[in-house]
Amino acid sequence: MTIADMQAFLGAEFPQIRLGVDYAVEAVGHGSARMRLIYAERHLRPGGTISGPAMMALADVALYVALLGAIGPVKLAVTTNFAVNFLKRPDPRDLIAHCRYLKIGRSLAVGEAELRSDGGDEAVAHVVATYSIPPRG
Repeated sequence: MTIADMQAFLGAEFPQIRLGVDYAVEAVGHGSARMRLIYAERHLRPGGTISGPAMMALADVALYVALLGAIGPVKLAVTTNFAVNFLKRPDPRDLIAHCRYLKIGRSLAVGEAELRSDGGDEAVAHVVATYSIPPRG
């Protein structure tokens, strides 16, 4: 799927993602993706840092996009496991997720995402997740 294909699919099937407001798809490959959480004060927690739930949502959406880059527009591919390690306090600015899949099978896919503050060199979080792929047909 191209970036335009992905944006059209997400806009039609998942309008709650709010592409262009909260998220931007920057790259899509076969089992890889780069997505951006567009900074807004609503993503902050007390203390002025990006909240854990905002970081987790970015990683989940980005990993879903990366999976669709490999298997196509499958609405019902769902998260079955999600583990996050928060590594460093993110700066109050855009957050970038870089994703790749370690394995994509017939029914399960395992991927990882690294989150960084825009312009930052160090990861602020690392996520490993498993997605269930529905049977085709």
